[in-house]
Amino acid sequence: MDELTPVRPPVTVAKPAPAARLAARLIASLKTWPDPAGWLASLVAGCVTLAAMGALGLSTGLYSLHPANLTGLPLRLLTVAIVPALGEEAVFRGLLVPGRGETDQPGAALALATGVFVIWHLTEAETFLGRAAPMFERPDFLACAAVLGLGCGWIRWRTGSLWPAVGLHWTMVTIWQTWLGGFIL
Repeated sequence: MDELTPVRPPVTVAKPAPAARLAARLIASLKTWPDPAGWLASLVAGCVTLAAMGALGLSTGLYSLHPANLTGLPLRLLTVAIVPALGEEAVFRGLLVPGRGETDQPGAALALATGVFVIWHLTEAETFLGRAAPMFERPDFLACAAVLGLGCGWIRWRTGSLWPAVGLHWTMVTIWQTWLGGFIL
């Protein structure tokens, strides 16, 4: 090469900033609707998650069967759908759990998202939900939160969609508050 031949700079592909990647991940999870196989996988995983939480909660006394608490049920169903179901799922699974197109090894992301989800419940109890502290600080409650977090996280990863995880979260909190003596805000 002589000195007059221009040298091309190396081509680099810019990765989006982490915040942009997370925002794109969340938007994709909200726009994606599972295919029939994804819904079936979600149903099976949801049943396994609910059964594991039920076995744990009933065996430790965290849950106990009560007559249905129907006080304020319509408003509670709506409130639970927005917070915690959609709100927590958007953060802990929509942002923190990659879709299958991003990784075929979701273990580390599922563990991180679940750990942060459990810590979130402790943070709520110590900050703005002090009335919930006796319940939210119980080791069996935190274990059930971890089971729910893992179930919702796996569903999010498997389907690419946040919606089945929102449905599972909503179902569990509604059952807990209505029939199992759970904390109602």
